[in-house]
Amino acid sequence: MKAAVIGSGAWGTALAMVLLQNGHEAVLWSYTREESETIRTRGENPMLPGVPIPDKLQLTWDLQCARDCEVVVLATPSFAVRSTAKALHDVLPPKVPVILVSKGIEKNTSLLLHQVAEQELQDGHPVVVLSGPSHAEEVGRGVPTAVVVASEDRQAAELAQDLFMNSRFRIYTSPDIIGVEIGAALKNVIALCAGCCDGMGFGDNTKAMLMTRGLTEIARLGVAMGARKETFAGLAGVGDLIVTCTSMHSRNRRAGILLGKGKTIQQAMEELGGAVVEGYFAAASAREMAQKAGVEMPIVSGACAVLYEGMDPHMVLQQLMCREKRGELEEEQSWI
Repeated sequence: MKAAVIGSGAWGTALAMVLLQNGHEAVLWSYTREESETIRTRGENPMLPGVPIPDKLQLTWDLQCARDCEVVVLATPSFAVRSTAKALHDVLPPKVPVILVSKGIEKNTSLLLHQVAEQELQDGHPVVVLSGPSHAEEVGRGVPTAVVVASEDRQAAELAQDLFMNSRFRIYTSPDIIGVEIGAALKNVIALCAGCCDGMGFGDNTKAMLMTRGLTEIARLGVAMGARKETFAGLAGVGDLIVTCTSMHSRNRRAGILLGKGKTIQQAMEELGGAVVEGYFAAASAREMAQKAGVEMPIVSGACAVLYEGMDPHMVLQQLMCREKRGELEEEQSWI
């Protein structure tokens, strides 16, 4: 099968290589000619150092490359999903499946990215979301990894499973596209918080607290939006949360460490070379979504206070620790 991977960041490049390993034909599209030529000249993607690019991977900056493809993998940063999907609308034949591997929430609309893609693509293109604990740096090197593909279209989800699954990259399917997207986007916010705790010099106890209670908040919002609660105990929930909150591959965690050391979020992003820190944008969207849904998310609200209002993270953590007493379970507890 011929696939176009739209977006030549580390993740798009790693997934294109998985497709090649599985015997498919793959073309990797870059936003600029310069990006594409850099990959071609170096024989590797600068964002995925040490992973050689196979000669059979086609490289291009012309979006027309998707015109004769049987499937498209959309791997742009979250802020570019709408514009790229809109451009693809004029290129793709009707009903070509689109596998969305970007993670985040659209900044101005608070829409999930699959909703953004569906708005712009139209023409009955089934959209599949791929997510889970999967650093591009490790997938590109063939480190055993498992992810989930979710879609309202079962046939499209199973197609994505067949395309990517091999002995090093295991794929599970799910009908819960909302839950998978919510988990994918909001774990970046919690990773910022976990990194911030590292930067402030706190220990494993604090990080475990934030991860666990953060997952509760993510699930609370997801269920309010129609997701299945059990999704958040899976790869796109706790799995992705663990890897993003604990690894130095995570830009969100690294940005959080700098925040904990006293940097502003703008200084942190500059220090990371201008890399996209999705949790920064997702935090504001998540707070807005929670307010509309009537859902309590104190950790997300605290993250917004640090990111957008300049509040000292030490003070935010103290406020979280001193909230009113409550039981751990969401439902009413029955004491025997």
